[in-house]
Formats: sequence, structure tokens, C-alpha cells
Amino acid sequence: MGARARSYEDPGVSTADPSIVFVIKSLLNPVIVVLTLLACMNMWDESLQGPYFLVAVLGFLGAADFLGVGQLGNRKNWRHALRCLAEITLRCLLLAGAIWTLLHISGLADRFDSRVLTAWVLFTPAAIWCAQWGAQSLLLRPGEPLRRAVIVGVTEMGLRLESALCDDPLLRMKVVGYFEDRSPDRVPPGKSSHLLGTSADLVDYVLRNDINVVYVTLPMSRDSRVLRMLEALRDSTVSIYFVPDLFVFNLIQGRFDHISGIPLVAVCESPFFGIRGLTKRLCDMTIAGLGVLIVSPLLIVLAIGVRLDSRGSVVFKQKRYGLDGKEITVYKFRSMTVSEDGRTRHVAASRGDARVTTFGAFIRKTSLDELPQLFNVLEGSMSIVGPRPHPVAMNEQYRRLIPSYMVRHKVKPGITGWAQVNGYRGGDDLESMRRRIDFDLEYLRHWSLWLDLVILLKTMTLVLGDKRAY
Repeated sequence: MGARARSYEDPGVSTADPSIVFVIKSLLNPVIVVLTLLACMNMWDESLQGPYFLVAVLGFLGAADFLGVGQLGNRKNWRHALRCLAEITLRCLLLAGAIWTLLHISGLADRFDSRVLTAWVLFTPAAIWCAQWGAQSLLLRPGEPLRRAVIVGVTEMGLRLESALCDDPLLRMKVVGYFEDRSPDRVPPGKSSHLLGTSADLVDYVLRNDINVVYVTLPMSRDSRVLRMLEALRDSTVSIYFVPDLFVFNLIQGRFDHISGIPLVAVCESPFFGIRGLTKRLCDMTIAGLGVLIVSPLLIVLAIGVRLDSRGSVVFKQKRYGLDGKEITVYKFRSMTVSEDGRTRHVAASRGDARVTTFGAFIRKTSLDELPQLFNVLEGSMSIVGPRPHPVAMNEQYRRLIPSYMVRHKVKPGITGWAQVNGYRGGDDLESMRRRIDFDLEYLRHWSLWLDLVILLKTMTLVLGDKRAY
């Protein structure tokens, strides 16, 4: 699929990074956030005590999630660098908004000099951007020695690994070549000249040519060839990595883990593990709570409009699948003359559908019929952002036709989602549903608070101008 769920390029950290790069990537953004706050406090003679210390701690911890790790080694040109500055600015504003909300809730907001916090918010994005640029320039200074690596196996994964190592200059890695047991005419075109020998030649080559790292992209098995190679490499100081081809599993939140020292590989899992789940829930509660308070008068007006327009209940309730495929009751303002429970039968709305009432057409067009789902969010059955919930009958129909359909239920359904802001709001045909599921799974793979914010902003721009709504 051509969609890219994350526009902000967060390269992450890896044990393959040199130690200094690992440390700078991990700590650069949080440290700059705190240093900028201290500089602003110094300008107005404020001391790091009481509430300012709380802001410094929140800023340090929040920067790790809202800003991610330092973007080093990927400044391709000035246009790309300026785009990074724009996204850093938006993320800093999001972090500042979260901290400001906590200060108001705790009653501490009036204990700060507004000039300090305003300057902090204004200067921090530029300070982070400059620090990242400076760190990149420092780390990429010429003359630093390169680590030498070889790859065992001219496989698809081996080729991808070589490309990744060459594309990240901060790794300071040079791929010397490959070792392959197949004949040169069976390796991919253009790679036969990179062959250094067979696996039998590996150990001697490593010992004689100052090789630092060996990447093995062969299947992880008790193949005698692999075992002999590993045993022989014990007579060297080279670092050895297996590179398993996990992409064949179509990973959803793939990651390595362990239970009491037993290694595990997550193939399909929810993105909301650990603190992520708590963060997501707190954001949902905050947005939904504020939303209900703000739109309460509108909810009353809409309820009256539904009641006066046609006979029937004001709120339409329908059974849909929620987290882990468990049934939930979803609330909407009634927009049709019929009310299907969704469990045994569902007929999707179509353009010019005779079942849609006059007032119902208006609230469907503007998505105002979805507002009661704010109460679904408050009760915990839905989220603000996530895959849209489908009626039970629709789920049972498509789960048999679309592979991985039910994986979308590893998270709570949302009022809006990645598929909807990419043009797949409606449609009950198989191809539209396939595309919608593709986007839902992309959301699960790449979830972040930043992606949720992007989806919310796109939703607000689409609500009034979505020609697909009916």
C-alpha cells in the first residue's frame, strides 16, 4: 500500500549505533527542552523550585514521547530540514498544550510567569532543530574510522540490510561484501562482483581483514553449515548478528521481548502496551470530556432536531465489534427511519437512500450524527482515533473475505480513523473494504500520539467538505 502513516521521520535508536550516537539520539531532545526552560527562567530571574521543577520534569519525560529521539543523519537538504522544523514545532506545541492542561487541572497555572512559559514555547523548537543539526554535523565529521561488516547470504533480507547500513552514515559501517554458497550465476544481478567467497571462507577472511561485524541472513536453524560457522567464529572478537526475515509474517507492532529470559518475537500485538495504553486513555478522556462540555448546547439542539423531524428514538444504538472482537453498543443520533441492531442484518447507506430523513441527511453530511460517540469514549468502549467500528453483521461477512480483517480489533474502535481521512469513509463493496482495512492495519503498525493528532487535524478539515458523506 502506498500510504505512509508517519510523516515525521523518527529513526529510533539501535544497538548498532555507536555509543555516543545512541546516547545523543536518546537524550538530545529531552535535554534541550529542559535547557531551554532554564535559559528562559534565567532571563526573568526565576529559580528552579516548586512548580518550575515540575514543568522541567514533565518537559523531559514528555519530550521522549511527543518528540521521539533526535533526528540525526537524515538532513538531506534545506527543504527537508525546514519540513523537520515545522513538524518539531507542531510536536512542541502539542507537548506544551498537554503540560499547560495539567497545570490548569492541578491549579498551578497562576504560579508561573507567563513570559517564561511563552518564551519557552517559542524558543524550544528552534533550539531542538539547531541542536539536532549541530549534533549531526559533529557526529559526521570526517576522519572517523568505519566499522567493517560482511553479510552471509545474498538474500532479499541481506540486500535490504546492506541498503539500510549504507543509508545511515551515523552507523559508521562499511559493507565489505557477501559470503554465499550458491554459484555466482544464481545471485541477484550486479552482486556477483561483491562475493568474497563461500561460508567456508568466512572465518579466515574475518581473521585476516579486520572485520568488526558479521550479519547472518540465512535461516536460523541447526543446519550443520551454520553451526560450524558460528563455532569457528568464536575464535575471533567479531560481533555476530542473525537477521531473521520476519517481514514474511506481515508484522503488526512486531518487536522482540522476553519472559524470564526466554526470547519472544511479537508478530501481531496491540500498540498500546505499557505506558502507551495509559497515555492513550488519558488523551481520550481529556478530549472527550472537553468535547462534551463544549458541544453540550449543540447536542441538545441536534436531539430536538431529530425528534421534530421524524418519529422514533433520538439516539440510535447498534451492536458493533470493539476491542478484541467483543460486542459493544455504539451511540449515534438517529438519521434514518429504520433502526437495524447491526447484529443479524445491516444494509449500508447509499447516496439518495430513501431511509435517510431530511434532518438525518444534514447530520450525516456534517458527521454531527457521530457526536454521541463521545460518551462511548468516556465509558471506555471507544477511542477518539482508531479503526471505525463496523456492525456485527458486516464484520461476519468480511472477516471471511479479507485476510487479517479481525486484526483491526486489537485496538478500540475510533470516532475517526486513518482510513477515513484518506478517503475511505464509506462504501460497502469488497474493494473499498480491502483498502479501508489496509489503512486500519497501517495505523496499528505505526501508531503514535503524533499520528493521532494528524488524523484529528485532517478530520476537522474534511468534515464540512467531504463529498463522500451521505
